[in-house]
Amino acid sequence: MQNFKPKAWVLPQPVLIIGTYDADGTPNAMNAAWGGQWDMTEVMISLGNHATTANLNRKGEFTLTFATAEQAIPADFVGMVSGRKNPSKVAATGWNVVKAENVDAPLFTDFPITMECRVKEKLYESESGCYLIAEIVNIVCDEKYLAEDGKPDVEKMNLITFDPVHNTYIALGKTVAHAFAAGKELM
Repeated sequence: MQNFKPKAWVLPQPVLIIGTYDADGTPNAMNAAWGGQWDMTEVMISLGNHATTANLNRKGEFTLTFATAEQAIPADFVGMVSGRKNPSKVAATGWNVVKAENVDAPLFTDFPITMECRVKEKLYESESGCYLIAEIVNIVCDEKYLAEDGKPDVEKMNLITFDPVHNTYIALGKTVAHAFAAGKELM
Protein backbone atom coordinates (compact mmCIF):
# COMPACT_ATOMS: atom_id res chain seq x y z
CA MET A 1 0.00 0.00 0.00
CA GLN A 2 1.24 3.49 -0.90
CA ASN A 3 0.48 6.51 1.34
CA PHE A 4 -0.30 10.02 0.06
CA LYS A 5 -0.79 13.34 1.83
CA PRO A 6 -4.43 14.50 2.06
CA LYS A 7 -5.72 15.78 -1.28
CA ALA A 8 -9.08 16.48 -2.96
CA TRP A 9 -9.31 12.94 -4.26
CA VAL A 10 -12.91 11.99 -3.51
CA LEU A 11 -14.00 10.03 -6.57
CA PRO A 12 -15.90 10.32 -8.80
CA GLN A 13 -16.19 14.12 -9.00
CA PRO A 14 -18.94 15.48 -11.21
CA VAL A 15 -18.06 18.02 -13.87
CA LEU A 16 -20.73 20.61 -13.12
CA ILE A 17 -21.49 23.57 -15.36
CA ILE A 18 -23.15 26.44 -13.50
CA GLY A 19 -25.17 28.80 -15.69
CA THR A 20 -25.93 32.38 -14.58
CA TYR A 21 -26.59 35.75 -16.18
CA ASP A 22 -24.14 38.62 -15.84
CA ALA A 23 -25.54 42.02 -14.77
CA ASP A 24 -26.07 42.99 -18.43
CA GLY A 25 -27.93 39.73 -19.22
CA THR A 26 -24.99 37.97 -20.92
CA PRO A 27 -25.04 34.20 -20.26
CA ASN A 28 -22.13 33.02 -18.11
CA ALA A 29 -20.93 29.49 -17.39
CA MET A 30 -18.46 28.09 -14.90
CA ASN A 31 -17.02 24.59 -14.47
CA ALA A 32 -17.13 23.41 -10.84
CA ALA A 33 -16.02 19.98 -9.62
CA TRP A 34 -16.65 20.28 -5.89
CA GLY A 35 -20.36 19.73 -5.60
CA GLY A 36 -23.03 17.14 -5.17
CA GLN A 37 -26.37 16.21 -3.70
CA TRP A 38 -27.02 17.86 -0.32
CA ASP A 39 -30.48 16.46 0.36
CA MET A 40 -33.34 14.94 -1.64
CA THR A 41 -34.14 18.26 -3.31
CA GLU A 42 -30.96 20.25 -2.73
CA VAL A 43 -27.42 20.49 -4.09
CA MET A 44 -24.20 21.83 -2.52
CA ILE A 45 -21.35 23.49 -4.40
CA SER A 46 -18.06 24.78 -3.03
CA LEU A 47 -17.49 28.10 -4.78
CA GLY A 48 -14.55 30.45 -4.86
CA ASN A 49 -14.80 34.15 -5.69
CA HIS A 50 -15.83 34.23 -9.38
CA ALA A 51 -18.05 36.18 -11.76
CA THR A 52 -20.55 33.37 -11.15
CA THR A 53 -20.43 34.09 -7.41
CA ALA A 54 -21.29 37.75 -8.06
CA ASN A 55 -24.11 36.69 -10.40
CA LEU A 56 -25.51 34.36 -7.73
CA ASN A 57 -25.35 37.14 -5.15
CA ARG A 58 -27.37 39.37 -7.49
CA LYS A 59 -29.99 36.91 -8.81
CA GLY A 60 -29.90 33.86 -6.55
CA GLU A 61 -30.85 31.51 -9.39
CA PHE A 62 -28.84 29.29 -11.72
CA THR A 63 -28.82 26.18 -13.84
CA LEU A 64 -26.64 23.19 -13.12
CA THR A 65 -25.79 20.71 -15.84
CA PHE A 66 -23.42 17.78 -16.08
CA ALA A 67 -20.66 17.77 -18.67
CA THR A 68 -20.49 15.04 -21.29
CA ALA A 69 -17.61 13.56 -23.28
CA GLU A 70 -18.86 15.46 -26.33
CA GLN A 71 -18.71 18.77 -24.41
CA ALA A 72 -15.45 18.14 -22.50
CA ILE A 73 -13.41 20.76 -24.37
CA PRO A 74 -15.83 23.69 -23.98
CA ALA A 75 -16.63 22.55 -20.42
CA ASP A 76 -12.94 22.71 -19.58
CA PHE A 77 -12.69 26.10 -21.31
CA VAL A 78 -15.39 27.70 -19.11
CA GLY A 79 -13.44 26.48 -16.09
CA MET A 80 -10.17 27.96 -17.32
CA VAL A 81 -11.39 31.34 -18.55
CA SER A 82 -12.64 33.97 -16.12
CA GLY A 83 -16.01 35.55 -16.82
CA ARG A 84 -14.62 38.75 -15.34
CA LYS A 85 -11.88 38.90 -17.99
CA ASN A 86 -13.91 37.41 -20.86
CA PRO A 87 -17.64 38.04 -20.37
CA SER A 88 -18.44 36.52 -23.78
CA LYS A 89 -16.76 33.19 -23.03
CA VAL A 90 -20.03 31.24 -23.49
CA ALA A 91 -20.19 32.43 -27.11
CA ALA A 92 -16.77 30.83 -27.71
CA THR A 93 -18.12 27.42 -26.63
CA GLY A 94 -20.71 27.30 -29.40
CA TRP A 95 -23.35 26.22 -26.89
CA ASN A 96 -26.99 26.91 -27.66
CA VAL A 97 -28.55 29.01 -24.92
CA VAL A 98 -32.20 29.55 -23.98
CA LYS A 99 -33.71 31.07 -20.86
CA ALA A 100 -34.64 28.45 -18.28
CA GLU A 101 -38.40 28.20 -17.70
CA ASN A 102 -38.42 28.19 -13.89
CA VAL A 103 -35.41 30.28 -12.86
CA ASP A 104 -33.76 33.43 -14.21
CA ALA A 105 -30.72 31.71 -15.66
CA PRO A 106 -29.45 30.38 -19.00
CA LEU A 107 -30.09 26.79 -20.00
CA PHE A 108 -27.49 25.22 -22.30
CA THR A 109 -29.38 22.86 -24.61
CA ASP A 110 -26.24 20.99 -25.73
CA PHE A 111 -26.33 18.98 -22.48
CA PRO A 112 -28.69 16.07 -21.79
CA ILE A 113 -29.93 17.03 -18.33
CA THR A 114 -30.09 20.29 -16.38
CA MET A 115 -31.26 21.25 -12.92
CA GLU A 116 -32.89 24.63 -12.43
CA CYS A 117 -31.82 25.84 -8.98
CA ARG A 118 -32.46 28.60 -6.46
CA VAL A 119 -29.96 29.60 -3.78
CA LYS A 120 -31.23 28.61 -0.36
CA GLU A 121 -28.26 29.25 1.92
CA LYS A 122 -24.57 30.11 1.93
CA LEU A 123 -22.29 28.60 4.53
CA TYR A 124 -18.95 30.01 5.70
CA GLU A 125 -19.21 32.93 3.28
CA SER A 126 -16.04 35.03 3.01
CA GLU A 127 -14.19 37.09 0.41
CA SER A 128 -12.69 33.86 -0.95
CA GLY A 129 -16.02 32.08 -1.51
CA CYS A 130 -18.64 29.95 0.21
CA TYR A 131 -20.47 26.66 0.32
CA LEU A 132 -23.66 27.16 -1.62
CA ILE A 133 -26.80 25.20 -0.77
CA ALA A 134 -29.48 25.39 -3.46
CA GLU A 135 -32.98 24.04 -3.94
CA ILE A 136 -33.62 22.05 -7.11
CA VAL A 137 -36.69 23.77 -8.59
CA ASN A 138 -36.99 21.64 -11.73
CA ILE A 139 -35.05 19.10 -13.78
CA VAL A 140 -35.06 19.31 -17.59
CA CYS A 141 -34.01 16.31 -19.69
CA ASP A 142 -33.75 16.11 -23.46
CA GLU A 143 -36.22 13.42 -24.60
CA LYS A 144 -33.55 11.52 -26.54
CA TYR A 145 -31.95 10.67 -23.18
CA LEU A 146 -35.05 9.08 -21.69
CA ALA A 147 -35.28 5.34 -21.02
CA GLU A 148 -38.26 3.16 -21.86
CA ASP A 149 -39.73 3.90 -18.41
CA GLY A 150 -39.76 7.64 -19.25
CA LYS A 151 -37.00 8.52 -16.77
CA PRO A 152 -33.54 9.86 -17.68
CA ASP A 153 -31.13 7.17 -18.90
CA VAL A 154 -27.73 8.05 -17.45
CA GLU A 155 -25.91 5.51 -19.64
CA LYS A 156 -27.10 7.32 -22.79
CA MET A 157 -25.74 10.67 -21.54
CA ASN A 158 -22.00 9.89 -21.77
CA LEU A 159 -21.31 11.93 -18.63
CA ILE A 160 -17.76 12.60 -17.51
CA THR A 161 -16.06 12.75 -14.13
CA PHE A 162 -13.04 14.81 -13.11
CA ASP A 163 -9.99 12.78 -12.10
CA PRO A 164 -8.16 15.11 -9.66
CA VAL A 165 -5.28 12.65 -9.32
CA HIS A 166 -4.16 13.04 -12.95
CA ASN A 167 -6.17 16.16 -13.95
CA THR A 168 -8.15 14.33 -16.62
CA TYR A 169 -11.79 13.78 -17.53
CA ILE A 170 -13.05 10.20 -17.65
CA ALA A 171 -16.27 8.99 -19.27
CA LEU A 172 -18.57 7.14 -16.91
CA GLY A 173 -19.32 3.54 -17.81
CA LYS A 174 -22.11 1.03 -17.86
CA THR A 175 -24.42 -0.26 -15.16
CA VAL A 176 -22.73 -2.98 -13.08
CA ALA A 177 -25.49 -3.72 -10.56
CA HIS A 178 -28.87 -2.49 -9.33
CA ALA A 179 -28.72 -0.44 -6.12
CA PHE A 180 -30.74 -1.69 -3.16
CA ALA A 181 -31.07 -5.05 -4.94
CA ALA A 182 -27.66 -6.56 -5.72
CA GLY A 183 -26.70 -6.77 -2.05
CA LYS A 184 -29.67 -9.05 -1.36
CA GLU A 185 -27.51 -11.89 -2.66
CA LEU A 186 -25.60 -11.72 0.63
CA MET A 187 -28.67 -11.68 2.86
